Amino acid sequence: MIIRKLAEAKIKESKLHDFAHFGIRSVAGVLFIVHSTAKFNPGFSNFLTGMGLPPEMQLPIGILELFGGVLLALGILTRITSSLLAIEMLGVIIFIKKLKSFSGQGGAELELLVFAILLVLIVAGPGRVSISHIVKKIPRFLQ
Repeated sequence: MIIRKLAEAKIKESKLHDFAHFGIRSVAGVLFIVHSTAKFNPGFSNFLTGMGLPPEMQLPIGILELFGGVLLALGILTRITSSLLAIEMLGVIIFIKKLKSFSGQGGAELELLVFAILLVLIVAGPGRVSISHIVKKIPRFLQ
């Protein structure tokens, strides 16, 4: 048991772990930044209306994805941002994709993958390669 704990501690302290954590967090952030650009086009409100959602959701969704992506990429308020984006992903899976299929036309595999990544970020936090870790004055539950 003690040897196992020491091995786990060494893995978590390695630079490879830090870069992998940074990579997952930054890729998720960039993904949301890129996807947010479509949310600011006027045609997106028509898409929302066609799905039975109010067109007023266009701006909050776009802002959440844009600023959430930036915060994830930088490693600021990672747990809170990941939680909000995970709620959005659940909404996409349930209301947009309507849980029709896992893969193929209208499949939710990408959304489920992003949701899983966000859950990992909620649990793991920003990691050591982040602004939250550099500042160190931010309480852990806000990281």
